[in-house]
Amino acid sequence: MKKFILGLTLLISAFFLASCSKTQVSNNASKIVVVGLDDTFAPMGFKNEKGEIVGFDVDLAKEVFKRLGYEVKFQPIDWAMKESELNSKKIDAIWNGYTITEERKEKVDFTKPYLVNRQVIVVLEDSNINKKSDLEGKRVAAQLNSSSQEAVEKDKEILSKFKDGKLNLYETNNDALMELESGRIDAVVVDEILARYYIKLKGEDKFKILEDNFGEEEYGIGFRKGDELKDKVDKTLEEMKKDGTFERIYSNWFKK
Repeated sequence: MKKFILGLTLLISAFFLASCSKTQVSNNASKIVVVGLDDTFAPMGFKNEKGEIVGFDVDLAKEVFKRLGYEVKFQPIDWAMKESELNSKKIDAIWNGYTITEERKEKVDFTKPYLVNRQVIVVLEDSNINKKSDLEGKRVAAQLNSSSQEAVEKDKEILSKFKDGKLNLYETNNDALMELESGRIDAVVVDEILARYYIKLKGEDKFKILEDNFGEEEYGIGFRKGDELKDKVDKTLEEMKKDGTFERIYSNWFKK
C-alpha cells in the first residue's frame, strides 16, 4: 500500500510539474509582441548590410517593450497591407514612421504622436524644378498606400497638372528614389526623415529638397482597436522622454 501511495504521489507531482511547465511556456509565449514594418524605410526601420533590422523606431520599440517585460519581434510586411496584417493578428503593432491620419484612425488605435515629419519634394540637384508649381507636366512619384500618396492626392489642383494627370506609385520609397536617380521620374514626394537620410548616404551633391512641401504630419504607433497595450506604450514613451532615454536614442540616429 505504501508503495502504491508513493507511486501515486510521484505521478500526481509529475503531472503537476508538467502542467506548471506548460503554463509557464504559455505565459512566456504570450509576452511576445510582433511589430510590423517596411524594412526599407531608413532610418526608422530597415535591414543593414548584415541583414539585421535596425533603425530609430526599432531601438525605440526594443526599449519600450523591454521595460514592459515583452520580447519584441520585427516582421517585414507589405506596407500596402499593413492594417490588414494588424487586424488579422499576423502582427500586434505597426511601428515604422506610421503617419496618423483620419482614415487610418478608422482602422487602428493610435498612440499619442511621438515624432513630427513633413512630406517633401525631392529632385535631382541639376533639376529646373524649384517650387511646387514647377511640377506641372512632370513625372512625380510616391510610395503606394503611403501618407505621401495621400498628401499629394489631397492637392487635386497640382495633381491634375502632373504628366498624364497622375501620380506614379511604387512599392517602396527606395524604388521611387532609384527611378529619380535613373531619370525616369522627375520628382519624388517622400517623408522628410527618410529623404534626408537617403541623401546623406547617396551624396548631398546629387539631390535637393524643395522649400515647398505637401504638409506636416505626426507619427504614431498603431494597435488593434481596444488593445490595452497602446496605453502602456504611451505611458512608457512618456517615461522615456522624462528620463532622457528618448532623446538619447533620437540623437543616435538624427545627429546634426
